[in-house]
Amino acid sequence: MHDDKDIEIDEEFVPEDGEGNTEDTVKSLRVKLKKALAEKQEYLDGWQRAKADFINSRKRDEETRKAMMKFAAEDLVLQIVPVLDSFTMAFNNKEAWEKVDKNWRIGVEHIYSQLLGVLQQNGFSEFNPMGETFDPMKHNAVETVPVTEKEKNHKVVEVLQKGYILHGKIIRPASVKIGELKHD
Repeated sequence: MHDDKDIEIDEEFVPEDGEGNTEDTVKSLRVKLKKALAEKQEYLDGWQRAKADFINSRKRDEETRKAMMKFAAEDLVLQIVPVLDSFTMAFNNKEAWEKVDKNWRIGVEHIYSQLLGVLQQNGFSEFNPMGETFDPMKHNAVETVPVTEKEKNHKVVEVLQKGYILHGKIIRPASVKIGELKHD
């Protein structure tokens, strides 16, 4: 409750001679009160909308920041991919690989595993699509190869280069040969 001295009364509603119709004064004060309450609600609604917009903006900014952080390393990873390819080529050249000292081979394989492990901890993975149905989003068809088995039609029959994924996004499609059913 307020004391009478806490309530401010606008001079326009107080009669000059001290007399007057108190009923008219009360009506005028009620009109002014309704107007003040409406303005208060309008300001409150505007403030709440602004607050919600600000919160939503912060959420969008945070999501954008997370996405940028996630893919910030993409360029670096793309520069490392040829190094992974070089390791793969070295391991696949069995004749030359077997001629190298066994301890040296074990060391190089360990370095490769470490590099791959660090990349995998950061959302990187490789995929070998051998036997998969051709998907132009995941595979780069280099050549079609005639096949006689119906189940190999439009399937990957040879992988020339592995594909790579970073946080679920294909950063390099696999280079493949696709089977094409040979009609007699």
